[in-house]
Amino acid sequence: MAGISEHDNDESNATTMQNGSPKSQCVTATVNGNEKMIVDDGVGSEKPLVNGSQDIAPVGEKSGAEAGEEGEKNDKEIVLIQDTGFNVQIQIPGGSPIELPVSSMELVQEIHQVLMDREDTCIRTCFSLQLDGVTLDNFAELKSIEGLKEGSNIKVVEEPYTVREARIHVRHIRDLLKSVDPADTYNGVDCNSLSFLNAVTLGDILDKKRSKPDSVDCTPPDYIMPNNKERPLLPLHPGLKDLKGPQCLRVLTYSGWNPPPGNRRMHGDLLYLYVLTLEDKKYHITASTRGFYVNQSTEDEFNPRAAQQKFLSHSLIDLLNQISPSFKRNFSILLKKRGQKHPFERVPSPYQIYSWMAPQSEHTVDYIRAEDAFSTRLGYEEHIPGQTRDWNEEIQTTRELSKKTLPERLIRERAVFKVHSDFVGAATRGAIAVIDGNVMAINPGEDAKMQMFIWNNIFFSLGFDVREHYKDFGGDYAAYIAPGNDLQGVKAYFNLDSEGLYTLGTAVIDYRGYRVTAQSIIPGILEREQEQSVVYGSIDFGKTVVTCEKYIELLQKTAPQLKICPHKVISEKGDEVELYTSLECKGIIGNDKRYYILDLLRTFPPDINYLKNEEECLSKIMQEHGYPKKHPHRLACLRQELIEAFVETRYVAFVRHAAYQFQQLQQQSQKKAVEDKEQKLVPQELELDGLEESSEDKEKKEKVESENIDEAKKIVEALTGSDGESFEENSKDIVRKAAVAVGSLSETEFNITFNPDVFQPHVNNADDKSDQFQRQKKLVKDAAEFLVLHQIPSFISDCMEHSSSPIDGFTLSEALHNKGINIRYLGKVAEMISKYSSVSYVYTIVISELICRAAKHLFKLYMQGVDMMNTSAAISHFLNCYIGSYPTPHAQVTAEELQSKKAKRKNNKKNKAVFLSIDNTDWVNETPSKLWKKITDEVVDYFDYKLDCDSVEQAVEKYGLQRVSMLRSFCVSVGIQILLREYNLDIRNKQIFNEEDIVNIFPVAKHIHPKASDAYHFFTSGQTKIQQGLLREGYDLISEALNLLNNVYGALHPEITACLRLLARLNYIMGEYGEAMSFQQRAVLMSERVLGIDNPNTITEYAHLALYCFANSQVSSALRLIYRTRYLALLCHGEDHPEVALIDSNIGLILHAVEEFDLSLRFLEHALEVNTKYFGQRSMKVAMNYHLVARTHSCRGDFRAALQSEKEAYAIYKQTLGEEHERTKESSECLKHLTQQAVVFQKKMNEIYKGEKSITFPPLHIQTPSVASVLDTLNVINGIVFVQISQEDIEKFRQQVNMKGAANSEETVKVKDSLKITEISEDGDSKHPSNHTKLNGDISHTVPREVTVGGE
Repeated sequence: MAGISEHDNDESNATTMQNGSPKSQCVTATVNGNEKMIVDDGVGSEKPLVNGSQDIAPVGEKSGAEAGEEGEKNDKEIVLIQDTGFNVQIQIPGGSPIELPVSSMELVQEIHQVLMDREDTCIRTCFSLQLDGVTLDNFAELKSIEGLKEGSNIKVVEEPYTVREARIHVRHIRDLLKSVDPADTYNGVDCNSLSFLNAVTLGDILDKKRSKPDSVDCTPPDYIMPNNKERPLLPLHPGLKDLKGPQCLRVLTYSGWNPPPGNRRMHGDLLYLYVLTLEDKKYHITASTRGFYVNQSTEDEFNPRAAQQKFLSHSLIDLLNQISPSFKRNFSILLKKRGQKHPFERVPSPYQIYSWMAPQSEHTVDYIRAEDAFSTRLGYEEHIPGQTRDWNEEIQTTRELSKKTLPERLIRERAVFKVHSDFVGAATRGAIAVIDGNVMAINPGEDAKMQMFIWNNIFFSLGFDVREHYKDFGGDYAAYIAPGNDLQGVKAYFNLDSEGLYTLGTAVIDYRGYRVTAQSIIPGILEREQEQSVVYGSIDFGKTVVTCEKYIELLQKTAPQLKICPHKVISEKGDEVELYTSLECKGIIGNDKRYYILDLLRTFPPDINYLKNEEECLSKIMQEHGYPKKHPHRLACLRQELIEAFVETRYVAFVRHAAYQFQQLQQQSQKKAVEDKEQKLVPQELELDGLEESSEDKEKKEKVESENIDEAKKIVEALTGSDGESFEENSKDIVRKAAVAVGSLSETEFNITFNPDVFQPHVNNADDKSDQFQRQKKLVKDAAEFLVLHQIPSFISDCMEHSSSPIDGFTLSEALHNKGINIRYLGKVAEMISKYSSVSYVYTIVISELICRAAKHLFKLYMQGVDMMNTSAAISHFLNCYIGSYPTPHAQVTAEELQSKKAKRKNNKKNKAVFLSIDNTDWVNETPSKLWKKITDEVVDYFDYKLDCDSVEQAVEKYGLQRVSMLRSFCVSVGIQILLREYNLDIRNKQIFNEEDIVNIFPVAKHIHPKASDAYHFFTSGQTKIQQGLLREGYDLISEALNLLNNVYGALHPEITACLRLLARLNYIMGEYGEAMSFQQRAVLMSERVLGIDNPNTITEYAHLALYCFANSQVSSALRLIYRTRYLALLCHGEDHPEVALIDSNIGLILHAVEEFDLSLRFLEHALEVNTKYFGQRSMKVAMNYHLVARTHSCRGDFRAALQSEKEAYAIYKQTLGEEHERTKESSECLKHLTQQAVVFQKKMNEIYKGEKSITFPPLHIQTPSVASVLDTLNVINGIVFVQISQEDIEKFRQQVNMKGAANSEETVKVKDSLKITEISEDGDSKHPSNHTKLNGDISHTVPREVTVGGE
């Protein structure tokens, strides 16, 4: 370890165990605290719980010796983790040394990267780093370098160029010149994406030097005012004019004189460049091994000798600075501008994010870009030796890396993630090339739909039913669905991380109406016939089935984890084979001797609700719900989340049943004692009628229930592990009864697993008449029933309690998937949710998602075979039919043109590229009425829901949809990019879009997301600690999670966003407003970059940042941010949403603070209206809104209106909380005060009317609110939990966080005891910390008792 000798190590370890150094702190917290994480048990097999969360066992339960060994093992691990940071001096040729903070875990290469990025050193690329005259190895970790310590002096030494290095240098210079140009971002290349935070706040909010404006301009733009119907699109991309940097050169390109002839190569010439400067001077430049110089060539004469004035510069920039004054001037401006961008705005994101709108871009000359496009980038791809990458080898090798210790796991996860994101990028580029017809098929003689492709060592196939493979499953429809299901299977096996079993790198890409599956290639598969290679499973749907010892051994481990039940099937020959997967799953041993499994499309059990099956009938209640339903394909499977929820529910029922029986057993001996408990533990039916019960009862019930379940689990554990003969007999009996009651497949224990091959006509199951098989069938039916009767109502009740409030189709799909509800149930969800008016906004989102998905299905068929020449015309025509009200939009291509093209094409059909042979001209005849007829039919066919509209106007009117939201979600889901301009979407007398408005069409990729397992455990245990009120430990754990996440994912990733948001919130609670703002700023930037500028998550991040800016008294920034929040929410959904009410309360309060009372009132009244609609007349939210409105009225001097509102608030408090509650008392005080003011005011008015007094108004007692009181109120409405601790404790806590563990551990204990978080829920009863506190940025509606709400 850098800078610490062996002897220090032991000592430092001893102190670490006491109080922890900055980074090891957190590990100690989990090892020596009261929680120990079992992350692996030697073999690396992870132990999942039923919910897929990791097993966390309290140390107390271990035997002494075992715990001791654990301790030793962890001591070792901690020493490895200690990641020490120190500073080094970097000496640059011809410059003063710069100081650079580094960490011992970094690689030397990372210092290289930093120097190539820094403003003062970015012009160099070809250099090595030397310490005391020894060149450092690029791939060495800093801690392994001898003599490297705090203050070491590292020299940057310029190295001679090679052709490769020279090309890298030229490309780097080109990237620098392009670095502030947004063109790459809008074109979606090189993982660039948009971020507008600094444009919104007019510069960096953390910048100390920023000039504070004298007056705060608070006027909100018109389009975000309540009840404004305009939804302009230009504000989505603010500040575009300032984005571009100055031009530095007219042309920089490789010269036509390349490559240098032999005699010049021997003089060290590597390549020639041609430059045209802004002064219109032409230069030919030689790149030699020693650097760059101007030569004497011209366009038509080759003269490689150096020009008269000889500048030999190691960096091309230095040379250009010498020959062009304007270059020198503009380049320094450009670097400054580049330096003003936050690092998060410059780093590439892990996956490409596309923008659905782009401004008109001028297409500039860029020869290097041109060369990239036409030379295959493969030879150059990431400069890897051996040219193309062997994706399969990389993916499998990274999986095989060791994962015994934390540092090893971090290296492994980082490698897995990096290879995976590179693979997805390459697969996406390949899919585009395939569909555009730029890749030769490997079977060119076959029909276009059946062709397969190999590009860059990736295998591509199309989502069509090849050779009638899916004939019995729904043909092309099934072929389109299968890759998605297969991806779910790959994800399940990938996440199990089972040793010895390999899955292929897989991505599914939708582009221009086609679905492409990209897979890495199993070594040797292309040389053999499929029949020879498959050693497990079936390739012909069960006619022949094979198996292999090794596969059985591997799959026996995974089957129980995926809840797959081992089952026997019979092949046509009559052989009986036992399978541990579905029949289609194939096992292939590659030439690399690895065991691969593929075709995992039926890993999870079939969804019987969507399989019309003559012999099988569903339960009566399901038939009443209209199941089974007809579906376009027969591949419907249940989701993994559903299976896990179902098994967990059954396990709870099993435990309850057994405990109940056990109590019955004990009753004979001690009758009385048990009677009380018995009522508690009556086995409950798992129905959900509880949608209507109040949240108070519900919480009490949940609490009692969880206590009961814990108690019951203890009893069951006692039963299964107890001694004594007679007792054993009885207990076996009890377990048997309980097992039968929950439908377990085994009578002696709890075993709920699923046979994925039931209800499949093509599978010949062995003993299909046996009881066991009937039980397997019943379980599959029960799971499907559980989805409809339990999970959908549970989703609706979450919406009604506002613990889940989707804001667009994306968040809706996510919420449904988390509950295990497939999107095909959307129609059912719509039908059930339409009955509850208090969640009508969710109903609107569901309907809009139904329409969007149906349109997407139709768009896919509509686009297939559209000629490349007419792509933009076809897309704009579709959008006109979908969104527009003009009844007869015309396609901008005439039928004659299409006919004549057809005739021409007949002649040269033979040599045409891929898909152009399928002529599709039907799209020209599409009209809005036809398209909407198709949409409503598709919604009936696929989702079984009857829409009550046959045009876009009716949809908007009937269901309250917004055209702009429909346009946004459709463009995002199919990958269309339209021109950034204002569209009049409601216009009726002409069409909205023309072909110039379609800027681009992008691929939409689906893939798996590798996880950072250790970081995940730190994060979740940190959350748990915070919920228990142990802020300090929580904070440390979350900070450590952030370190680990950065280690695995690099700088940007959605999970890092969540981590930053939580750290910001914690800092805010501790009163560290500046820190909170800094963390949250990073969260906003990152969310914009990795999720998109108008993603619902980004909206939440903006709202939080606005609050923290206000707390830091940056009022104008806070207002700009909260206005942007409202604007984005309006684009996604519109005003009619509880989240918008919350945003409005925030805007109202901040405007109140700057005394803009009239504006404030408009927002507060809107919030009141929306909250009354969704939370009911009597909710605490509404009372709070009334109170805020009253406050604003009184500040405006309108006492009568104020009285009116405050009376409403008082009535609610009195009714809900009773007379004695302090909130009620406060409200009545307020009423007295207002009445008094009103009386004084009225008297004065009367005197004036009578003309008794001269007309001068006496000063009224109106207090303007203080910022502090407004902040208190903001905390209340945003549900921020306050910490009841004294000021000195907060100080102590701050010191501890700052000193990171240098403080005495006794103080920690004191602080620990005093950190009790008490929240007052909306219902006013004080709850001790429970799991309902949501601190991770979701808004939990809780109000602290100490905060008095008031400004009067």
